[in-house]
Amino acid sequence: MIAIDTNVLVRVLVNDPQATDQCQLARELLKTNKAVWVCRIVLVETVWVLQSTYKFSKEQIFATLEKLIAHPNIHLEDADNLDNVLTLYTASNAGFADCLILDNAQHRQSTLYTFDLKLSRLDGAKHAGK
Repeated sequence: MIAIDTNVLVRVLVNDPQATDQCQLARELLKTNKAVWVCRIVLVETVWVLQSTYKFSKEQIFATLEKLIAHPNIHLEDADNLDNVLTLYTASNAGFADCLILDNAQHRQSTLYTFDLKLSRLDGAKHAGK
């Protein structure tokens, strides 16, 4: 199994006219390797890049992550928890990374304290100043 970094995963997901060679190489890596490992940090960075650089909407991000979860050759860290993270993400105004942080706290049966107003409105989180 190989592991891939954010820049490789983004090249797999996006047809970037500025990086056609890298897109082709990244896709070849996926085709030639039976198993590809993607850690949570790479997912967080990928979502950030898709939003900030490629202007993906929340709906596009959700669809992209769903495809990654379903891909038979891609193994995502804590894939079993990602369904819950995506549910939190799509049902709220909180960002993907914040939903992942909340999900981690919930799995440890901990209340998440935050100053982030959007995040503090979700079940399992509380505003740290209240």
